[in-house]
Amino acid sequence: MRWFALTVAYDGTTYGGWQVQSNAPSIQQHLIIAIEKATGEKVHVQGSGRTDSGVHATGQVASIRLQNWRAPPERLVPAINRFLPRSIVVRSVQHVVDGFDAIRNAKSKRYCYSIWNARVSDPLHARVHWWVPRPLDVEAMQRAADLLLGTHDFKAFETLGSPRKSSIRTIYDLPVRSVPYLDGQNISIEMEADGFLYNMVRNIVGALCEVGVGRFSPRWIQSVLESKMRDSSSQTAPGQGLCLVSVRYPESCFIPLGTQDSQDISSSNQNS
Repeated sequence: MRWFALTVAYDGTTYGGWQVQSNAPSIQQHLIIAIEKATGEKVHVQGSGRTDSGVHATGQVASIRLQNWRAPPERLVPAINRFLPRSIVVRSVQHVVDGFDAIRNAKSKRYCYSIWNARVSDPLHARVHWWVPRPLDVEAMQRAADLLLGTHDFKAFETLGSPRKSSIRTIYDLPVRSVPYLDGQNISIEMEADGFLYNMVRNIVGALCEVGVGRFSPRWIQSVLESKMRDSSSQTAPGQGLCLVSVRYPESCFIPLGTQDSQDISSSNQNS
């Protein structure tokens, strides 16, 4: 039995989300079908997180285990991609230690939220950003974002009805950047944390935009955080602007290239 970590990218526009479901196509289901066709084995595909309907990824990580695959892990990439729709692609495959779990072994995840800020829409990229026509003050948004760095109780930024054992999380990085484009600006809000509550990124982005349009001062976001209550005056950013960029794991999870093959050959020789 060999364990593998797959790095997966996808356009989530036409999917009901990552997780297999009965009423909509999912990323997970397409991967299961493609891997089983490529390898001839029944598999369980464990993702690092359940991205919602319309949410995208460039660095989702999924763990699988295979009984009979003996070729180098990189050979799985074209083998699986052959059976996937063009909106989903396996970018890379790595050997990992036995029992690797894409969720539990993750040290942090990084998301990027994209906003198109202009008076008129951008039809070329409408599937992957949130169009905000009112001018946004990026500097004010960054001052507000800085107040969320560190370890806090983020219950105020969790969608109601989705309780977790703990709502305490640590945000390591939260830059707000702007790049001029056409008649407006592309704004990206990246967020890296040790974990996320349900809709936490989208709720934080919505709050930052309330600051950006001048409805509240940057300090308002700290009062929301300290209240530990979902503020009805703050919106939830739509799913299409959100992208899972990367998931970080300890180096000890990964088996150096060639190590597993050497062990297989050695074991085979001993058995013979």
